[in-house]
Amino acid sequence: MSLIIQHDRSAHRFSTQVDGADCGLDYALVAGVMTITHTGVPPAVGGRGIASALVQEAFATARREGWKVVPACSYSAVWLGRHPEYRDLVA
Repeated sequence: MSLIIQHDRSAHRFSTQVDGADCGLDYALVAGVMTITHTGVPPAVGGRGIASALVQEAFATARREGWKVVPACSYSAVWLGRHPEYRDLVA
């Protein structure tokens, strides 16, 4: 599935629409540290890799921006365990 993920820097949110459902990842950004606070995908569109794509985009953005990351939400922490190539970004 190809997703178009939007990054709203002022709202500190990555989001996408799937079958009319809002899916998103929220974060806080303080002194170059992105703290991922919530990743949400409605059950109706779950199981399609949407949350994974949102977290991957957040980590990729952090890498491009030179930010460190705190995976505070449980999904982002589990995702990081499966993607060791991003562990160097952990604050």
